[in-house]
Amino acid sequence: MSATLRAPANMTVAEFLEWCPDDGQRWQLIDGEPVAMAPAKVGHGVLQALVAARLVTHLADRRSPCTVVTAPGVVPKVRADFNFRVPDLAVTCAPVAANDVMLREPVLVVEILSAGNARDTWANVWAYASMPSVKEILVLRTATRCAELLRRDAQGEWPARPLIVTDGTLELDSIGYAAPIEALYPAGVGQ
Repeated sequence: MSATLRAPANMTVAEFLEWCPDDGQRWQLIDGEPVAMAPAKVGHGVLQALVAARLVTHLADRRSPCTVVTAPGVVPKVRADFNFRVPDLAVTCAPVAANDVMLREPVLVVEILSAGNARDTWANVWAYASMPSVKEILVLRTATRCAELLRRDAQGEWPARPLIVTDGTLELDSIGYAAPIEALYPAGVGQ
């Protein structure tokens, strides 16, 4: 769930980044409107931390140049001047600097879906799909062990529906990851 702050209509990304308060609150810019993001529930945060840890370990074991970033700012291609979205996690294989505000060229974007944020989450997913560098988008549900994976095909097209993974192996081709789905979830979820 998110709240909208009254601000100038049609704020650009540049205006948003200049305006955005450093108050500990996370903000997105959605179609020119700044939107405060509600604090995550504990289950959401635990899942986010566990997935980040698994992906960081995987990339380190492979000596990959890719980097996992929690809550990165990304700019979708659709209405790029008016959108600055914040996924739960993303992976980029492009160089990153500690003072970067935006994550450039993410190859994998991860969103965590809770019952109360489904509409906002899927709106963000479709915005991420407009980014040419994004190869896969992973949506993980908090209440049940369920991954929904969107992956571009060889022609760069997205599937009509996500691949649903509730058991077995989850494969993330963009970073060469393959592991049982339960490895991404805290003990007891979805059992």
